[in-house]
Amino acid sequence: MHWVFAGLLGYLVGSIPFGLLLAKAAGKGDIRQIGSGSTGATNVLRTGSKRLAAAVLLLDLAKGLAAVLAAWRWFPDAVSMAALAAVVGHCFPIWLGFKGGKGVATNAGVCFGVGWPIGLAYGVVWLAVLALGRISSVAGMSAVVAAVIAAAALGYGRFVPVLVVIALLVIWLHRSNIKRLLAGEEPKLGSKS
Repeated sequence: MHWVFAGLLGYLVGSIPFGLLLAKAAGKGDIRQIGSGSTGATNVLRTGSKRLAAAVLLLDLAKGLAAVLAAWRWFPDAVSMAALAAVVGHCFPIWLGFKGGKGVATNAGVCFGVGWPIGLAYGVVWLAVLALGRISSVAGMSAVVAAVIAAAALGYGRFVPVLVVIALLVIWLHRSNIKRLLAGEEPKLGSKS
């Protein structure tokens, strides 16, 4: 039953649509009607508010972290389930017809909750790739792969399977970005396209 409770906890926490809620509260309207239609921080940035996007990023990260930390306390044998469910909840929130974000920031929080060295590797790769290439999708996909490698290399083998599943999910959700990358049409951060 711990796996069921941890899954429900992770999903419910992960499915809080901070991007939608904060954008509406800031008078930016329904974030699902602009850009990619995602509720994540990258799409919130398209409203023109860096502060709002940063707040969404931090809150999406925090919910992944909160779900995992709660699981460590109440369901320590089912932390992997809470981690996966938090990302799934963000990507497929029941409140929004199962259409949410792409899971990058929430997975960052999950990684910090699983083990801070994994979270650190995730964050360093994410920020470094973003700074060098200025393409959010590439940074996010690089970070999820880095988390798997870091977990395997740093003695967190128990969490490698769930991090692989999350990485595959995040990459699959970026399939339209991958098509644009291959066509040379993926916009960079700050561009007007």
